[in-house]
Amino acid sequence: MPETDLALLIDAARGAGEIAQRFSGPKARVWDKPGGQGPVTEADLAVNDYLEGHLRGARPDYGWLSEESADTGDRLASDTVFIVDPIDGTRSFIEGSRTWAHALAVVRDGKVRAGVVYLPARDKLYAADAGQGATLNDAPIRVGGRAALEGAAVLAPKPVFAPEHWRHAVPVMTRGFRPSLAYRLGLVAEGRFDAMFTLRPSWEWDIAAGALILSEAGAVISDRRGLDLRFNNAHPQLDGVVAANPALHAELTGALA
Repeated sequence: MPETDLALLIDAARGAGEIAQRFSGPKARVWDKPGGQGPVTEADLAVNDYLEGHLRGARPDYGWLSEESADTGDRLASDTVFIVDPIDGTRSFIEGSRTWAHALAVVRDGKVRAGVVYLPARDKLYAADAGQGATLNDAPIRVGGRAALEGAAVLAPKPVFAPEHWRHAVPVMTRGFRPSLAYRLGLVAEGRFDAMFTLRPSWEWDIAAGALILSEAGAVISDRRGLDLRFNNAHPQLDGVVAANPALHAELTGALA
């Protein structure tokens, strides 16, 4: 059994990648979740079963929160919890795209202590242990240093650029997008984009692993109002997400309405 939580997460993420890639995205069986919560595939469920067995088998005293498991609330009695998205970017997986990820985190007392975001189809594994820095494929990564919002390269959905979301005129920025929230966080952590933000309520399993990776890469990550993120909430959603280096994060949260 791996000695550290991070080693356990890395091992589990690689195992999840092997399972997911046995399925052909466009041919995988797909169901629609109730309540308009989007699609789920047989690959999501197979990966979820593997991760729950592998991770909880190694740490039976840890709680469990996953997009693809019924949330009984038992996790709220645990100091330490696994927070997992078996496949973040399921629609991309269905389309046969490579832009989907496994997102795995260990949260203790509301704070992320270890996190992994793994894109097996792109051979990219982001990882972080609290206080130890962040890596991409074992190489250290660092967030970019741009301080000016005007001209920044950001990852964000198009609707957030509507004027009502901004205090004054909408800043001129270069917008990119990736369907996986976890991957967006990783791309900012490695400095390929200056910032990412979403103003919609965001599920903890999409954010937890990437939040630590970003923080350990030197970024600030908060909700849309600039407040610190806490995880393993009774209702596991956050009030949007804003992430960038400290100077740009202040600029961005200050400009948002």
